[in-house]
Amino acid sequence: MPNSRTKWPVVAAVAFVVVVLAAIAWSTLGNAQIHCEVCVTFNGRTNCGNSASTTREQAERAATDLACNGLVSGMTQLMQCQNSPTRKVTFH
Repeated sequence: MPNSRTKWPVVAAVAFVVVVLAAIAWSTLGNAQIHCEVCVTFNGRTNCGNSASTTREQAERAATDLACNGLVSGMTQLMQCQNSPTRKVTFH
């Protein structure tokens, strides 16, 4: 049976990991106040992406990237999709 001296470093390490993970989750999710959904039609197919960020521009860009990733193959098509005029943008 382990004594209390060997348990203390393990408890401290687990507590540290929990605190770090909580800080990462809060900084990633807690600051994202603007939610955006973008639906893009490219080459006859439509896909939607959702994102959240601290600014409208960042949220829209990330949602557009997610929507386009499901529709294209290759960098050229990705850039064309990102600049596609046929899209619907909704902020929540």
